Amino acid sequence: MRIILSLLVIFMGSNISSFAAEHGVILAYHHVADNTPPSTSISPADFRGHLEYLRDNDFSVIGLDTLINSLQSGGTVPERAVVISFDDGYISIYEEAFPMLQEFNYPFTLFLSTEPINNGQSNYMSWQQLREMSAAGVIIGNHMVDHPYMLATKQGETEQQRLQRLRADLLQAEQTILQQTGQSHRYLAYPYGEYDADIKAMLAQLDFVGLAQNSGAVSIHSDFQALPRFPLGSIYAELDTARIKFSALAFDVEQLEPLSPVTSNRTPNVTLKFGPGNYALQQLGCFANSKAIPMNWLDRDTGIVELRPTEAYSGRRWRYICTAPNQGSSRFYWYSVQWINTDD
Repeated sequence: MRIILSLLVIFMGSNISSFAAEHGVILAYHHVADNTPPSTSISPADFRGHLEYLRDNDFSVIGLDTLINSLQSGGTVPERAVVISFDDGYISIYEEAFPMLQEFNYPFTLFLSTEPINNGQSNYMSWQQLREMSAAGVIIGNHMVDHPYMLATKQGETEQQRLQRLRADLLQAEQTILQQTGQSHRYLAYPYGEYDADIKAMLAQLDFVGLAQNSGAVSIHSDFQALPRFPLGSIYAELDTARIKFSALAFDVEQLEPLSPVTSNRTPNVTLKFGPGNYALQQLGCFANSKAIPMNWLDRDTGIVELRPTEAYSGRRWRYICTAPNQGSSRFYWYSVQWINTDD
């Protein structure tokens, strides 16, 4: 990943040119602190650096509701639109991020797991602090009651019972947020970024928007039950690479098969159909673990390509990332394929 981003930095240069305002980027943060788990943390100094970069380079930081409503209605969004979001409800968001975002007058969204707040768990905000943030215009979204692995089936539980349990958990968290803050936007950030086709169908039935943690930009063509976000923690919070993500563009892309991110295959193939855009298909590159993935063009005229990796991937979650340079500017189209192996 770092090699891919370094190559994009070289191509990107310092100039960010204008583009039709039909794309947006959603950023995902967790801790804003120096003494929390590195994998999900950004230091307060580095977070300020992100905000200063967005301000100094003419980005439009907008609310999540503004972005989603505009895209769902087929409207436009401001040039270089960026949404800032946080997951979980950690105290550092209130103590460090909130004052900075007020200073910059930037809206943001906070996705809450309600049980740690109800229990007064250490390192989390209180409902009083959350009501203060809500009154200041912060959007409060849903992150389930207790941050579950949504793909996990409990002992003796059928798939139907799993979905019924998740539905009850989702609606309970939404009701708690409504009672405590007066807000109910029906936005769910998937805990750990995990979901399957049945969960997405449940969200659609309940009129929820789903937000994931696989990287990429969003547009009117995006899947509104699995909107991508760029996680910015650890090495991925470094400004030299984060700035490429701030200005990313969304492919018009359809995943033809498989339809679910859940797999038991450690080397899964995927077939994608790339629609028209201001890029050349011959410049499309797809990667995993910073290595190029072999591409088999099934129909180049219609943009259908099969990714056929030769490496076996480890861990519970991994991604294939596809990028292409925008013609006439220094921006990049960006799409990622999420994989989840629940056996790990």
